[in-house]
Amino acid sequence: MPSVDHFEIPADDRGRASAFHGAVFGFRYKPWGDDMGMLLTGSDEGVDGDLHQRTEVAHPTIVVTVDRIEETVALAVEHGGEQLGDIQPLGETGRWVSLRDSEGNTIGLFDNAGAA
Repeated sequence: MPSVDHFEIPADDRGRASAFHGAVFGFRYKPWGDDMGMLLTGSDEGVDGDLHQRTEVAHPTIVVTVDRIEETVALAVEHGGEQLGDIQPLGETGRWVSLRDSEGNTIGLFDNAGAA
């Protein structure tokens, strides 16, 4: 069954944003590459996320882990959504892609189905 496993927050200044989320929510920031880092919530009941340099998606998104991205995209398109870009590899077996839902919101999809 699909599950919400991650959130993404764009930022113009990651230092300022990580300080904000640390002070307000107690999240820890762990740099991960040149343009992003992990926000660690420290909760067993919540999900972790990331802060990344703001791009064309200027609002927070959720990432849903699914069995197969292609099947989920097909269902989304059938119900008024659209795939945004190509499926991208992530690590050895992970893949991700974004879609736009019927209301124009961007949602990330992730699976472990292997290289695209």
